This record gives sequence, C-alpha cells and structure tokens, in this order.
Amino acid sequence: MASGDTLAYFTALNGRPPSSNFATLDSRNGVDVLDFDDTTDESVEFGGVMPRHYAGTTGVTVTVGWMATSATTGTISLDAAFKSVTDDADDIDTKAYAAANNANPTTASASGEVDYATITFTDGADMDSVAAGEYFQLKITRDANGTTSTDSMTGDMELVFVEVKET
Repeated sequence: MASGDTLAYFTALNGRPPSSNFATLDSRNGVDVLDFDDTTDESVEFGGVMPRHYAGTTGVTVTVGWMATSATTGTISLDAAFKSVTDDADDIDTKAYAAANNANPTTASASGEVDYATITFTDGADMDSVAAGEYFQLKITRDANGTTSTDSMTGDMELVFVEVKET
C-alpha cells in the first residue's frame, strides 16, 4: 500500500447515530449531509473493515469534507477517534473509543464551499491499534463548546464525506 492511498470512504448516508447527541441527516442541493449544531457537542459513527493491504506501520490521515450552513467566518473544533474490534478479544458492548485527535479548521470563504479538514493518527494506540482485516469504528464529533480547540463558527457544520487514507 502506498502512502496517500484511500483505505475507507464514508458519506453522510453511511453514518450511524450514537445513543445521544447525534448529528442529523439533511440535504443541500441534492447532496446528503449531516448537520452538527453549534451549541451542543454532536457526533456520528462510521463502521468499516481496515483493508488487508494496509501496511499497519505508518498510521492514517482522516479527511473530513464539511461546510457551514451559512457562516463565512469562524472556526470549528473537530474531533475524530477510532475504536478497533479485535478478533475474539474485544467486547463490542463495552469497548471504548481511543482518545480523540483534533483539527481546528477555518470556515470556507463562501457558504456552500466544502473545506477539507485533515486529522492525522500515528500507528498504534493513537488509532486504537486498528489492524489490517479488522473491524473498526470511527467517531466524528463537533466539539461545539470548544473543549479541545476554539469553535467560533455560528450555525451548523454540515459533514459531506470522510476519507481514511494511509499516511
């Protein structure tokens, strides 16, 4: 596997809501998006299998394609976290996500423009040791209260896609 090759790709329709504070499905000019509020931390979860050709030594970069509902200024606080489910070892009922990594992207200059925010993970514990051929979950959260970094954009953040690629 070469650096930069796509390992997983998710759209808004692939997202699953957690038990509470979840992003809501919406549509913008025929494009499905997930809306994340500006006043409440909201999340979405994606599930997949790490391709068997993942080298497992370099880590991954998560790219989140997003836009603002109407804002043209400010930043968002965007968290991503992995949860691996190891064969015959992890109890899916109790397994927790690893610590989240954060990006603090600036809103695009015009409403409707998609911004590509990247969040990097090193191999190993940083990405919960997800291995080739293993089921994993990826959680994306808008940290609306700015716990991790500043979130000053008013209005919804609209998630368009998520790409996981080898670093």
